[in-house]
Amino acid sequence: MKRSYLILLLFALTLISLFVGVHSVSIKGLLAGDEVQQMLFLKTRIPRTVSLILAGGMVSVGGKIMQHLMQNKFVSAGTIGMMDSAQLGILLVMLLFPNSSILGRSTAAFIFSYLGVLLFLNLSKILPKGDPMILPLTGVMFGNIIGAIATFFAYQFQLVQNVSSWLQGNFATVMQGEYELIYLTIPVFIILYFFGYQITIAGLGSELSTNLGLNHQRLQWIVFALVALGSSSVLIMVGNIPFLGVVVPNLVSLFYGDHLKDTMGLTAILGSTFLIICDILARVVIAPYEIPVSVVVGIIGGALFLLLLTRRKIR
Repeated sequence: MKRSYLILLLFALTLISLFVGVHSVSIKGLLAGDEVQQMLFLKTRIPRTVSLILAGGMVSVGGKIMQHLMQNKFVSAGTIGMMDSAQLGILLVMLLFPNSSILGRSTAAFIFSYLGVLLFLNLSKILPKGDPMILPLTGVMFGNIIGAIATFFAYQFQLVQNVSSWLQGNFATVMQGEYELIYLTIPVFIILYFFGYQITIAGLGSELSTNLGLNHQRLQWIVFALVALGSSSVLIMVGNIPFLGVVVPNLVSLFYGDHLKDTMGLTAILGSTFLIICDILARVVIAPYEIPVSVVVGIIGGALFLLLLTRRKIR
């Protein structure tokens, strides 16, 4: 599919997202000055759609960059323990500072997610290099250990329901005045785009990129800090979104190649498109009720992930 078609598809889905929901909102009603429809449109529909676009783009681009730097097609924030580490940080803040603000929880999520990915990077250096599945499988086990620690504390202090409901991927609660932290993904994406050329070189491997004059380790630290910052803001605002950071980058690589800077914008567009489609389905499948978008993404993304694994096995 041509890039222009993808942009048009995203634009069309954005319009649909603005007008799909339990309560009726129409162009006619907005133009007629219906106060209820105008309030819903400004306070819920626009924030929700903007959040979908930014979250889908950030998670997908973050996954693409991780895969490139770690030279593995199946790593993402969800498969190397980054999100589990962020959740542990959020839980500790809820325990130690129960009245902390969103900014405080976001800071904790960023710090712990960054420490988690740095720890995993050191762990990955001692892993065998033969099978590319070893790295993501180890990452999943690493994340499960951190998740188990978080679950232990959550049960110990009776916070399981609070944590699980708060961190489940869901855009139904996004409202004006409570979602603006997700705009942090915009400067993160811009900075990552300007690092695109260096990240492309770093993806050739530590030894080769160093020979080309690049400080490979320092670039990794900077880039993973940016990815952790963007991913943490998404987690805080809308919760965890499974498979998105793995499936979308692989689809982009499959059809458009692996040149990072050329495909970064495309990855963001496709990620936003995929997430909006899943969110629209989440709103209409059992209307007038709504299911969390993470459930829909998990089903569709999981099926696509299995197809990618099968395709790899066949090759």
